[in-house]
Amino acid sequence: MTLDFSRVRFIMTEPSHPGNVGSAARAIKTMGFTDLVLVSPKIDQITAHPEAIALASGANDVLEQAQVVSTLQEALAPVTLAFGMTARERDLGPPVCDIRQAAGIATAHLADHAFGLVGLVVGTERSGLTNAQVSLCHRLCCIPANPAYSSLNVSQAMQLAAWEMRYALLQPPMTPGVNPATEINQARNANEQNLADRPPGRRPASSEALQALIVHWEEALIAVQFLDPAHPKKLMPRMRHMFGRSDMTRDEVEMWRGVCSAMLATARHANPS
Repeated sequence: MTLDFSRVRFIMTEPSHPGNVGSAARAIKTMGFTDLVLVSPKIDQITAHPEAIALASGANDVLEQAQVVSTLQEALAPVTLAFGMTARERDLGPPVCDIRQAAGIATAHLADHAFGLVGLVVGTERSGLTNAQVSLCHRLCCIPANPAYSSLNVSQAMQLAAWEMRYALLQPPMTPGVNPATEINQARNANEQNLADRPPGRRPASSEALQALIVHWEEALIAVQFLDPAHPKKLMPRMRHMFGRSDMTRDEVEMWRGVCSAMLATARHANPS
């Protein structure tokens, strides 16, 4: 089974150095990827900056077609499995794995879901990802660098992530004695048939759909007085991470949206205004 490299998205949040953007474009292109998204760059027209073009070093096509969006939510909207890259553990957050494990999980996700899209998110040079940004990711991943000096430039981190993703995507399972090309074609055909037979509702929910569910869920919890908006504590972050690691399908998201609607209707009936 071969997998489409176009279904892996690399996301830089609030980049401030044009050189890093150019280097990131070069880093992912060398590994066969092209989907680069920039969230709220600190410099206007950052992809056209001379330093970005110089350090792209021939990856001008990736640089020129890079999407620029205002929020991480927009960048992750079509993504079905998002990894936030971080150098430190969080007290509250999604499950953590190393980058090699993340590449394996991502590859399995793409193999299982023909319409899946994986996103790898890096933070800013100075502070990495914020807790709010982390909360939008399904998982966190780290690069097991030297603990005495683990600082990596964001474009270097993207290069390592792209390498691990490429390596994982190029490792089809092989059976001894069987021609590799034959096995790849057989696996591809069987997988395509299996995916074609799968109802749309069983496809993975997008990040956009999941975030909309969480907003609806919070509204419902407030309506039934389970959540006090004046004293929310850590309830919603924990709920967000619970939903995020559940690998929900479109049908499951719609089911939970129905639960939310029923909760809201019941609350309005019990407390008519």
